[in-house]
Amino acid sequence: MSTAAPDDQAGLAPSPAGPAGPPELAGPPPELAGRLAYLLKHAQLGLAELTAEALAPFGVSGRELAVLTVLAEQEPGSQQQAAQRLGVDRTTMVGLVDALEAKGLVRRHAHAADRRRNVVELTEAGREILHRAGEASQDAERHFLAPLSPRTAGQLKAALLALIQPGR
Repeated sequence: MSTAAPDDQAGLAPSPAGPAGPPELAGPPPELAGRLAYLLKHAQLGLAELTAEALAPFGVSGRELAVLTVLAEQEPGSQQQAAQRLGVDRTTMVGLVDALEAKGLVRRHAHAADRRRNVVELTEAGREILHRAGEASQDAERHFLAPLSPRTAGQLKAALLALIQPGR
């Protein structure tokens, strides 16, 4: 579990004092319970922790799984296109693709028509990891959202998507 301080738990995980913990550590302080930034941060931390645990057996991080997902949607695609779709800078994308290539999950080569452009494709192992790790990630998400009804979980996702859509 997390090694975060008790006031960083936001009710997403048991406190170090135990599952219930002292009443004052049972959730966010009242002053922060209505603050969107606090709630989003701690919800993201809780989901990231569950997802990291779910992905550990596959040897990929959540960011690497996102890259595999985007690459699978647009194969063959360029590193630059994937970086734009994920909203990461080119240097970060190069590091992610380097790591995936070292794991044998992607291969890159020069584009046939434009030698300056790198094309990145999933390997067979990459497709398999994408499938299996993707299912594990979805299971972690379902577990995280279990306190909500399916309708409320869908509304939460729709609301967050509306907030991050370009040109909203």
